[in-house]
Amino acid sequence: MNSQRERFKVLGAGIFSLLLTFGVARFAYTPLLPIMQQQAGLGLAEAGWLAAFNYAGYLSGALIASLISDLVLKDRLYRIGLVVAIVSTIMMGLTADPWLWMASRFIAGLSSAAGMLLGTGLILNWLIRHNHRPELGIHFGGIGLGIAGCSIAVWLTNGWLDWREQWFAFSAIACVLIVPALAWLPAPDTSTVTKSGAPMRDNPPSPLFLRIFMAAYFCAGFGYVISATFIVAIVDGLPGLSGQGALAFLAIGLAATPAAFNWDLIARYTGDINALILAAVLQIVGIIMPVAVGGLYATLFGALLFGGTFIGMVSLVLTMAGRYYPTKPAKMMGKMTLSYGVAQIIGPAIVGWLATRLGNYSIGLTIAAGVMVVGVVLLAILKLVEKRDATLALEPSLQN
Repeated sequence: MNSQRERFKVLGAGIFSLLLTFGVARFAYTPLLPIMQQQAGLGLAEAGWLAAFNYAGYLSGALIASLISDLVLKDRLYRIGLVVAIVSTIMMGLTADPWLWMASRFIAGLSSAAGMLLGTGLILNWLIRHNHRPELGIHFGGIGLGIAGCSIAVWLTNGWLDWREQWFAFSAIACVLIVPALAWLPAPDTSTVTKSGAPMRDNPPSPLFLRIFMAAYFCAGFGYVISATFIVAIVDGLPGLSGQGALAFLAIGLAATPAAFNWDLIARYTGDINALILAAVLQIVGIIMPVAVGGLYATLFGALLFGGTFIGMVSLVLTMAGRYYPTKPAKMMGKMTLSYGVAQIIGPAIVGWLATRLGNYSIGLTIAAGVMVVGVVLLAILKLVEKRDATLALEPSLQN
């Protein structure tokens, strides 16, 4: 019983860290984007650049995570990252200077990497070390809860708080979230065996597998970032849907909350790569629905599909990385996220540039869906490479 209680406390620390570093530091910007455009004079191109700076920070954090093997240092940086998340949120309300906003978004990206990669790596290491199933579905529920919570918070405060006061309200929420995120995650164990005495050994994939995997994850990052960043503004700009963008974002968050847990269950029966392919195909449908079909119901259905798949793909990929490298899961997580992160820098910048010429963000959804199709093809190739690698691994034992 104590073991299960400790497991839920550790997973709870992860949920609160993601509520803070993603729900507040990262995703509060999305529902507040239209309000900042109306009240603070934020332009279309500047909005894209702020998102790009956020992902530049996230990419920098991923690079740092990919270079660090020391669990104690990872734990220290994780905790610093949670404090930085609060600082970045306060900064958004203190100024109307676009350069300081960019600085805020950059360090918010760093904090997101700390929560997503360092925190997730520490939690996965703890689960494996304590002989629990190495799945992250419950942990990643924090991202969906964060998205839904942001949408509800902005909706509740929209009539009586201006854009600055809303950022300060999020800052106050962040100060509450940091307490369990710090307190419930124990200091890391640096021994080379699990609690039952079994050795912890890394089992890395082949270089070809890793290269194709990173390319497919790049496509997933591009597909994710356009909807995650611009969905509120895109939906608000569609015929007959003015003011419904926040509702679509709420639908994404509600669908994302149980998604990683659901995809853990699906992957047990289909295998990880088959689950990734299925999630990617459903995500393509979800991305394209608002512009291909139109109307509130199609848009909300698309948002549910998108929310129900994007975090599942992230969870599956990072869980696979942890299984390949149980002693240092954040190293491969960092490498995969570098690929995901590059897409997240390029995507918003391209769509922001196109929006200034076309007057809206809608073309972004079509581009995102097209890139995701390429990702599905790469995942299908990855299945063949996985079979080839398994055959090559068996050959020496068969010869003996």
